[in-house]
Amino acid sequence: MAISGLTTCLWFDDQAEEAANFYVNIFPGSKITGMDYYQDHPIKPAGSVLTVQFELFGHPFLALNGGPQFSHSEAVSFQVTGETQDEIDFLWNSLIADGGQESQCGWCKDKFGVSWQVIPTQLGELLSNSDPNKSKPAWQAMMEMTKIIIADLQ
Repeated sequence: MAISGLTTCLWFDDQAEEAANFYVNIFPGSKITGMDYYQDHPIKPAGSVLTVQFELFGHPFLALNGGPQFSHSEAVSFQVTGETQDEIDFLWNSLIADGGQESQCGWCKDKFGVSWQVIPTQLGELLSNSDPNKSKPAWQAMMEMTKIIIADLQ
């Protein structure tokens, strides 16, 4: 058996190209790697974008203009980490820009309805600390936050 890889496909009504450009402009080192177009389709005009292939952090993604039948939900999200508060702020503010939504505990939705978890790299260590005098306050602080504030976890 020769398994060659895994690509995450994100279904959009007709915003695949806009979404792919949005994501590659947020995440450093990301890029659009290809684009395919509708040919003979009963609903979509010939020459309109069918799929956009792109990479985020070296991982392949496919944005599909599949129509309005399906929408994104919180059942699938992408976790992105930052080392510093400036990085967390940049990621958070970029993802919720132009119509995104804040949620609880570092979760948010971008303007396309895709769910993200924006967390500091040190969050797991703080929450899983064997000393409950450190892990419990971090957990309680996180539960009261929308965007994670690193200083408030410590």
